[in-house]
Amino acid sequence: MRVRKPSQHAHSMPTVTGSLEESRRHQALSARSRAQVLTTRSVPPRESLDFWHDAVLATLVGMDIATEGGTYDAAMRIDQLGDLQITTVECDPGRVHRAPRFIARGDGRDVFVALQSAGRAQIEQDGRTAALRAGDIGFCETIRPFRTTFPERFRLKVFAIPRSLLQRSEADVQRLTARVLRPNGGLPALLAPLLERLADTSETYATPVAERLAEDVIGLVAATAAEQVGEDPAELPGADRVLLHRIKTFVRWHLSDPGLTPQVIARAHGISVRYLHRLFEAEVSTLCQWIRELRLDECRRELAAQAPGSVSVGQVARHWGFTSSTRFSKAFRGSFGMSPTDWVDRQRAWRAGGDAPC
Repeated sequence: MRVRKPSQHAHSMPTVTGSLEESRRHQALSARSRAQVLTTRSVPPRESLDFWHDAVLATLVGMDIATEGGTYDAAMRIDQLGDLQITTVECDPGRVHRAPRFIARGDGRDVFVALQSAGRAQIEQDGRTAALRAGDIGFCETIRPFRTTFPERFRLKVFAIPRSLLQRSEADVQRLTARVLRPNGGLPALLAPLLERLADTSETYATPVAERLAEDVIGLVAATAAEQVGEDPAELPGADRVLLHRIKTFVRWHLSDPGLTPQVIARAHGISVRYLHRLFEAEVSTLCQWIRELRLDECRRELAAQAPGSVSVGQVARHWGFTSSTRFSKAFRGSFGMSPTDWVDRQRAWRAGGDAPC
């Protein structure tokens, strides 16, 4: 068995930490440039475990890593969606231990929500042990020691959530750790497929869309955490509110689809169109108004980001689900007080040194 202890050269992967910080600083970059992939296959086999230890330290938290062999086959994909970091890891069997000396380094700002996507895992924390199988969710606290054993090759999707956004006390989080949430019903049944899909498709969304998706998912994680610690149901989002979260996430995933209609949305969630519209009665706009506003916002961002002549107004409108340029122009003028072409011209004049647009 080979155990990889922390080296004295945590700075040996400047490209990893540097690129991650760069990603966080430049949220306006395209989604494709936002995600990063690290793999042990990029180094000689004899250096694979050392490489992996430093990669985990730079992107998640510090921990010891133990394996049976002298080499290690592993890869991770990291994406930052607003306040949510998503890390998908696929690795050979092994064991990890977050010892107290790592915690002293102060890298425990987040609570980890782990989705076991393939294989099995056993988590030990706060005096409890939980066995995760494919589809299960587990919470892991990063300011206290933990051990995790992976008896076979596995795939794990780790969602790092700032503890302030989880809205749970330290005592509540301690009650959540090393417990299995199985997606058999209730909020875990809503949460698990959302986490799975968001991790798999995160880089397909432009940064503004990705950030809003992350907000919805963090809200659902917070509701799930509250339910698990037995919070008074009156203090939790009701069933309607949770369903509304799920519907909004679905809409953002399919915003560019011109066939996104109330009927399609209702059918996808097993409800009637009448009930769907009722869910939006307490919102600031109707369902159709909200979808139109989202599409207009995305069109405006894309038009502002494109180089002159690189794409037409009609192409951008169709990309975000508008079926005709005339309909798009009318909606754009109604929301922003000018035509799309005039708005683009004002933006370019402003960037060239003219008066700032109102």
